[in-house]
Amino acid sequence: MNFLAHIYLSGDNDLIKIGNFMADGIRGKQFEHFPEDVQKGILLHRFIDTYTDSHDIFRKSTKRLHERYHHYAGVIVDIVYDHFLAKNWTRYSNEELELFVKRFYHSLHDNYDILTEKTQGLMPYMIERNWLLSYRTTEGIQNILTQMDRRSKNISQMQFAVEELTEFYDEFEEEFTLFFEEMRTKAKEKLLSL
Repeated sequence: MNFLAHIYLSGDNDLIKIGNFMADGIRGKQFEHFPEDVQKGILLHRFIDTYTDSHDIFRKSTKRLHERYHHYAGVIVDIVYDHFLAKNWTRYSNEELELFVKRFYHSLHDNYDILTEKTQGLMPYMIERNWLLSYRTTEGIQNILTQMDRRSKNISQMQFAVEELTEFYDEFEEEFTLFFEEMRTKAKEKLLSL
């Protein structure tokens, strides 16, 4: 699961969303320095990642990409799954995606002081290029994958993964749909236990 799914699975609490969004850069017990709801978001993020990476359906999706992209296959599937969440947003939320994204960007601004330096640095690019909304289209996914490929000095070759997304579009969408129903239930359960 990538940014959009992590934020969505956080429920309605802005601080949990922020914690879940920026958790990748927070190691070990560093999370204990944040407000309680941000801590919950970080712990939820870790749970979602562990659950996702070990799930048979997610592994089936990554297997399709592994020969060409090796250990980057999981990163690509995270982004591909965000595409299907954005594309089918009305199935999962009564709030328009544009409004959901706009509210999240506002909450980042409103809580700027508690963001990690990495998140503060990422924020202007993310908002300017509207990453979260761009997941809706394959062109948007292409742009995200190209940017990520540049960060890996083009070693990952992720920019070409839209070829597989296009070729196996229906298979990826079906896998996402099955997986995400389970993920939504598990994330709600985890939130209640935090």
